[in-house]
Amino acid sequence: MIFDIEIEQEEDGRWIAEIPELSGVMLYGQTPEEARAKVQALALRVLAERIESGETQPELVSVTFNAA
Repeated sequence: MIFDIEIEQEEDGRWIAEIPELSGVMLYGQTPEEARAKVQALALRVLAERIESGETQPELVSVTFNAA
């Protein structure tokens, strides 16, 4: 699985990071690095929940994040 991370700076100075392939996976940070780290952690939690609930196959999973 390869996920793209989109990062933008808001007018108030905060940074927002989003993974468009995972609905609702979007978080703010004070820096681009903080926003990226937070959104990656949330994406991993979402994927773990999908595996536990049977939505995603629990076979070997490889996850890669690309900064867009």
